[in-house]
Amino acid sequence: MNTNKVLAKKQTSNKTAKLILGILFDFIGMLSYLIPGIAETLDIVWAPISGFLLVAMYKGYTGKVAGIIGFLEEILPFTDVIPTFTLTWIYQYIFKKED
Repeated sequence: MNTNKVLAKKQTSNKTAKLILGILFDFIGMLSYLIPGIAETLDIVWAPISGFLLVAMYKGYTGKVAGIIGFLEEILPFTDVIPTFTLTWIYQYIFKKED
């Protein structure tokens, strides 16, 4: 198999994995709405984890900005419904069209 084909297949697999993980992480972030009373505590714990995961998943400037936005989105009240991970994936692979 051609090296370019193998690389393209790996990049597609990586993009798909990031999308699936992003949807899962967005769902985790929204779980606080399902458990009344402890939502604020969950958000305090999840906010830095969310920010770190975004920085780790998306390198460079995009990851840093997404990490800050993700942290703020989780720590601020009533913003958990914003799917930051999925929106970052869309920005990275559709708008910027990066591999």
